[in-house]
Amino acid sequence: MDKIYLAALQMVSGIGNARIKSLVSFFGSAELAWQASRRDLFLCGCLDTAIYNKLLIHREKIDIYRLADEWRKKDIHICSLSDLEYPPLLLNTFNAPYVLYYRGRLPTTENMIAIVGSRHATPYGKNIAGMIASELAEVGVWVVSGAARGIDTAAHQGALTKGYTVAVLGCGVDINYPPENSKLLTHIAECGAVISEYPPGTMAHPGHFPARNRIINGLCRGVVVIEAAEKSGALITADFALEEGRDVFAVPGSIFSESSKGTHRLIKQGAKLIDSAADILEEYNIGLDKKEVPVFDLSLDEEIVYSILRYDNPIGIEDIVVKSKLNPAIVTYILLQFELRGLAIEHSGKRYLRIAKEGIK
Repeated sequence: MDKIYLAALQMVSGIGNARIKSLVSFFGSAELAWQASRRDLFLCGCLDTAIYNKLLIHREKIDIYRLADEWRKKDIHICSLSDLEYPPLLLNTFNAPYVLYYRGRLPTTENMIAIVGSRHATPYGKNIAGMIASELAEVGVWVVSGAARGIDTAAHQGALTKGYTVAVLGCGVDINYPPENSKLLTHIAECGAVISEYPPGTMAHPGHFPARNRIINGLCRGVVVIEAAEKSGALITADFALEEGRDVFAVPGSIFSESSKGTHRLIKQGAKLIDSAADILEEYNIGLDKKEVPVFDLSLDEEIVYSILRYDNPIGIEDIVVKSKLNPAIVTYILLQFELRGLAIEHSGKRYLRIAKEGIK
C-alpha cells in the first residue's frame, strides 16, 4: 500500500525524485510522510513553503483508497526504486525515477535495445525500423521506444510480430498519445509494457519528452538511431546513452536527406554503423546460435517482382504489373506470398516495399 502514497506525493507539483527521497528518509515511509502532521511536515526541512502549502491542499482533495481502486480497474501498476522488479539497467542510471507507472508486465531481462528516430520518417526508415525490431524480438530481445509517430511506431509494430516491446510515454500510461496509436498501446500493454514516470492522468507536454528519452536509454544496453535530423529528439536519447556508457548504433540514410543529417553526425562521432539486427546481436553475442537463416527459393516470376521492389520507395501494384509484364492476378498473389514470408510489406495505397532478407536464392 505504501506505493500508492508514493504516487500521491509525486502528484504534488514540485515534489520530484529528490524530495520524495528526502521525505521517505525523514519519516520512514511514504505513508508516514503523507499522514504526518502539519507541524512535522513544516519542520522536516524537505519542503519549501510553497510546496508545503500545495501538499496540504492536495491531501485534502485526494482519497487514497479511491485512487488505488481507480488505477486497479485500469490495470495500472506502480513500481518503486526499492522493488525487486524495478528494471535493473534503469536502476543503475543517474537520477533514476523513484516511481514508475506501468500497464502490462515489466521486463526482467537486461537484453533490451531502444530504437528511436524521426516522427516524419520516410518509408525507407519505417521499413528498416520494423525489420530490425522484428529480428531483435525474434531472439528474445525487448525493443524499447517512445510510441511516437514514425520510427517509434514502426519499431513497436515490428517487435510485436515476433516478441515483446516497451513503450515509454511522456504522459500518463492511461493517456493515448498520439491518439492514432490507441490500439497499438493497448496491444503493447498486452504483449509487453507501457511505462511512464508521470502519474496517470498527466497529459503530454513538450517538456516531458527529454525525461522520457532518459528512461528509454536507461532501460537498454544500446540505442539504435534511424533517421534523425540535426535537432531531433532522438539525438537527446543518444546523448543520454553516451553519458551512461551505453552503446549508440546508427543506420545510415541518403546523404541528400535532411532526416538523416543527425544520424550521419552520430556516425562521424563514433556511433556504430549498422544495417541489420545481426550487427547488434553480434555486439552482445545474443541469439547467434538460436537464429537459423531461412532459405527462400524464388520462382522466375517471383524473382522478377522482387527485383522491381525497392527498400526506400514504395511501388504500386499497377507499376509493378507494367514493369514485370506479368498478369495482375499473378502479381497480386506473389505480393501476398512475399508479405507472408516476410519479404515485403504493404504501405498505404496498395504500395509495397522490399524487406532485406538473407537466404534469397
